[in-house]
Order: sequence, then C-alpha cells, then structure tokens
Amino acid sequence: MTLPENAQAALHAFTNCPGWEQRARLLMQWGERLPPLTEAERCEANRVSGCESQVWLLVDTQGAHWQFRASSDARLLRGLLALLLARVNGLPPSELRQLDPADWFTQLGLARHLSPSRSNGLQAVLARMQQLIALKTQG
Repeated sequence: MTLPENAQAALHAFTNCPGWEQRARLLMQWGERLPPLTEAERCEANRVSGCESQVWLLVDTQGAHWQFRASSDARLLRGLLALLLARVNGLPPSELRQLDPADWFTQLGLARHLSPSRSNGLQAVLARMQQLIALKTQG
C-alpha cells in the first residue's frame, strides 16, 4: 500500500518524538494545519455520527483520487483527523477500503494513547469516508 508524502512526513516526525508529551504537542500542531471549514460546511449533513466530539467531513475528487477535508470542535481530535487525512488523501478507493486506522496510529506511536471512544470515532470517520465515496461514485 502506498504511503502518501504527507503521511511519510508525519511518520518521520512522530517516530522521532521521544515521548508522549512531545507527541501530544506535535499532534496539536498537526491539527492547526487543517484548513478551517466554513460555517456552511459545518452543517448537520457533513457531521460524522458515532463521534463523541463534533466532527465534520467533506470530500472532493482530484482525478481518480479522493481529497478529504475535516474539522472538529476538539483540539486533540483535529490533530488525529489531520494525521488520518495525511494517510488517506490521494489514495484510490481500493486502498482506502483496506486501510486500518489503528495500524496507522500504532505506526505513529499514538495508538496506546487513544481512548476506546477516540478509536471508535476514528473508525466512524473512516466508515463515513467510504460512504461518501460510494455516494459520489453512484451520483
């Protein structure tokens, strides 16, 4: 499976962090990189169900590849979303379907710091990505 350039950069940055405090700080910095969504984009139709915090997800296509945009009202979650988007943006749908977010966060050294509800929320985001692709390819 291909590792997009942004994902390679994330993997390098996080694997070079000596401890959780540095990773948490880096996670917040990654969250600040997410382009903000407009008020109109933060609507119920773009909201991901299954997350304790509010999460919004949008998708666009660039050729045969998918580009997702996301945001959350929770700072830590914005960082996790930024890392998830770094991993998935630009992938073809076949690779996106095979992606295991738990494995990705394990590689980054973050998995053991994710609460069960955050892990479930990230799974919900990935499931919503797949739904959006299905909707876009039908329409």
